[in-house]
Amino acid sequence: MSQSPDHSFGPAWRNPTQAGVYDLAIIGGGPAGLTAARAGAALGAKVALIERDRLGGGSLNVGSVPSKSILRTARLYAEMQAAEDYGGRSPSDIAVDFGLVMERMRRIRRRIGESFSADRLAAAGVDVLFGKARFVGQRSIEIDDIALRFDKALIASGSRSLTPDVPGLAEAGYLTNETVFELTERPRRLLVMGGGPLGCELAQAFCRLGAQVIIAQDDPTFLPKEERDAAQILSDALARDGIEVHLNTTVAAVKTKGGQKIVDLVSEDNRTQVSVDQILVGIGRAPNVDAMGLEAAGVRHDSVGGILVDDFLRTSNRRIYAAGDVCLEHQFAHTAEASARIAVLNALGLHNKRMSTLTVPWCTYTDPEIAHVGLYVREAWRRSIPVETYVVLMHDVDRAVIDGEDEGFVKIHVRGGTDRVIGATIVARHAGEMISEISLAIRLGLGMRDLAQVIHAYPTQAGAVKMAASAYARAHMPLSLRLSRRLRLLRRAKAAQARG
Repeated sequence: MSQSPDHSFGPAWRNPTQAGVYDLAIIGGGPAGLTAARAGAALGAKVALIERDRLGGGSLNVGSVPSKSILRTARLYAEMQAAEDYGGRSPSDIAVDFGLVMERMRRIRRRIGESFSADRLAAAGVDVLFGKARFVGQRSIEIDDIALRFDKALIASGSRSLTPDVPGLAEAGYLTNETVFELTERPRRLLVMGGGPLGCELAQAFCRLGAQVIIAQDDPTFLPKEERDAAQILSDALARDGIEVHLNTTVAAVKTKGGQKIVDLVSEDNRTQVSVDQILVGIGRAPNVDAMGLEAAGVRHDSVGGILVDDFLRTSNRRIYAAGDVCLEHQFAHTAEASARIAVLNALGLHNKRMSTLTVPWCTYTDPEIAHVGLYVREAWRRSIPVETYVVLMHDVDRAVIDGEDEGFVKIHVRGGTDRVIGATIVARHAGEMISEISLAIRLGLGMRDLAQVIHAYPTQAGAVKMAASAYARAHMPLSLRLSRRLRLLRRAKAAQARG
C-alpha cells in the first residue's frame, strides 16, 4: 500500500517482515537517510530505513521546501508593489490571500514528496519501517515490537528547533519551523525571535504577505557568522520592507492579555513592550539524540554537538556512522546528502573518504540572497593565510541593472601570492545560483586566471564572477605586457594629437 498524501505512515502501511541481518540499517528518513538508503541499495547492500514520522525529514516537511515556496509568493507581492520601478503599473488593490499562499506551498510539498514515497524506496530495494527506533545493543535495534540486527548502521535522525527559556512563552504559545507552515490565517502582528537564516527569511516573507513584523535579535547584527557588509545590506533591505528591527535585544518575558501576546523586550537598560498575535522562534537547532538508546550502542554524544564522529563520520562504535544535522555543524540539506554518501561508502568498506575534503556552499534565501563558500577573511587570518580580495558591485553588472536587481556584490578571496580561490561571498537576488561556479573552482583547485577565461552568456548576473576574475588578471598582468600595453596607448594618443 502507498503512503498517505503527506508522506507519513498511514494505517494501511505494513512494515516488512524481518529476516536475517541488514548490511546497513539507517535511522531517519530525511535528506541524509534517504540518500544513504538509495546509495546503499544501489550498491547491492541489504538496507533498512527506519522513520518515526514522515519521509523527507525537515527539509521537505518543515524546512527548505515550504519556506522557499512561501518566499517565492512573497517576492511576487513585493514585485507587484514595485511594478512602476520596472516600467509597469501596480494593481490598484493588492490583496493577499494567505490561504492560497499556504495551499500552493502544500501542493508543492506534496509534489516534491512523491519522490520520497515508501513504495518508490521499496521498489529500489529498501525495506522501509515506520516506528521509533532504539538501540538495544552494539548491533541491534528495536522498532516498537520489531527486532532488527545489522552489520553497519547509520544515524541520520536530524535536528529540531531550540526552545528558549523565556518566562511565560510556553504558556502564551509560540510557533517554530515545525508548526508555522500549518497556519491557515496570516497573523496580523508577528514577532520573530532570532536573526539567523530562518528568522530573516520568514520575517521578510510574512512582512511582504502583509503582516506587521518585528525581529528581536540578541546579537548586534543579523547573520552573525556572515561578513558584516553582507549582513548590513540585508538589514537595510528588511528595514525597507517595513520590518521593525530590534538588535542587541532579548525577549525577557511573555504574557497574554485579551487574546494578545504581550512581550517584554530588553536592550541594555531599555525595556519596551510589544503586542503581537504570534511569536515565531528561530534561535537555532538541537540534534535529535534523545530516547535512541545510544548508550546501549556505545555511541558517544551530547545535547549540543550531537553524535560525536571522526572525519570519516564514524562514531565511537566502529560499526555505527552518523550523517546530517545530528552530527554536523553546518545543518543544510545538501550537506546532509553529501555526508550520507561519504558515510555509506565508508561504512560498506568501498571508500575511505574524509568529510573535511568537501567544499560546502550555503545560502540565506532572503531578498537579496546571501551565499558563501570556502574561507572567510577572518578564518584565513587565524590560519596565517595571506588574502587578496576582489569585489564587483552588482550595480556595475549590466544584467543586474537591467533586472532592477543591482543591490549587493560578488566578493572573491584569493590566497596571497597565488591566484587560487579560497572563498567567496555573494549578495545578490540570485546569489544561491551564482555561488556554484566558485564552489566548482575551489573544488577543482582552479584559479582566478581560469575563471577569467570562462565565457559567460551576455547579459547574465553571473558575469560578475568573471568581472572579479578579470580584475585579478589585470592587477597581476606581467610587467612586460603592461609596458607594451602602455606603449600602445601612448602611440594612439600621439597619433590622435597629430590628427588634431
